[in-house]
Amino acid sequence: MCNQQVVVLMERVWRSIDSLCSPLNEVQWKTATDCPGWSVQDQVSHIAGAESGILGNPRPDHMPQDTSYVQNDVGQSNEVVVDYRRSWTGQEVLDEFRQLTNERLSFLKGLTDEGFNAETETPLGPGTITDHLRIRIMDAWVHEQDIRRALNIPGELDGPVAAHSVGRFTRAMPFVVARKAQAPDGTTVVFNITGPAGRVISVGVGGNRGSELETEPASPMVTITADVETFTCLSCGRWAPSDALTSRRITITGDTTLGQSIINQMN
Repeated sequence: MCNQQVVVLMERVWRSIDSLCSPLNEVQWKTATDCPGWSVQDQVSHIAGAESGILGNPRPDHMPQDTSYVQNDVGQSNEVVVDYRRSWTGQEVLDEFRQLTNERLSFLKGLTDEGFNAETETPLGPGTITDHLRIRIMDAWVHEQDIRRALNIPGELDGPVAAHSVGRFTRAMPFVVARKAQAPDGTTVVFNITGPAGRVISVGVGGNRGSELETEPASPMVTITADVETFTCLSCGRWAPSDALTSRRITITGDTTLGQSIINQMN
């Protein structure tokens, strides 16, 4: 995917969020989502706050009062920009979101290839502006889906942004299988993510390390099947693995004990 295609995906998800939120009333803006502690408005505040920081704007001088649901330092940092905007109306947050994302798009559309390759800090460590954008696309799409589930307005689960985001999650599965689930050497696992934006990824373990296999094994030890939404919600910690299994939103064939261990560690 070339640099300009990455910008197209970034613009697509931002425009989708704008379109989704434009008709919302204040009750809808304040609706709780399954991202712990956050409302629909908080989701957009988070995205706006992140893009404001990327543009170089100063962070709010603000201390959140309630951080009981925050689990790590990244969450604590996110909470500053979210809580700062909680006294705003939803429309005020959306207006800022539009302004900031338009500024970002103007900047991105003016970048040369050299500019896209410039070094920057990403949530995963040092990288390029393109690397950072790929993460930002996934992050924005995840929070858009949080909003859609909360308001029961499904959508954008089958397009190129969804496919890109699923690809980001699947990159973590070798680590999940080998390191987090402690699958033994020789283990082979197939993740069958169904739907137009889904994919099949095969993982093998050797030397206590997981890696993506080039071909799907004929008889994997475990096959885990889920749709895009379920795979996403488990990868992001939105849904409890036990609930997904009970509701048959995710299924295991083969070694069910190992399969359950993997699902429990997907977040």
